[in-house]
Amino acid sequence: MSNLFLAQAPVDTNPGLALIGYGLGAIGPGVGVGLIWAAVINGTARQPEAQGKLMNIAWTTFVLVEVLALIGLVLFFIASAR
Repeated sequence: MSNLFLAQAPVDTNPGLALIGYGLGAIGPGVGVGLIWAAVINGTARQPEAQGKLMNIAWTTFVLVEVLALIGLVLFFIASAR
């Protein structure tokens, strides 16, 4: 019989290790949010009449970046629940 179909034992993850992983995973969205708003400030300073359009794009991309941080938070709770 092949071992391909046998269930594997669950991995015992240390909650502290999961917290470090989430902290490292939150660096990316943090940098992304900073770059988004820096670009909006720069664009508004160069062309003030485009502020409304830039803000719409900024909020949309901000939400997409923050979803990554929330996914990391959910994965942290899943990993530390065991």
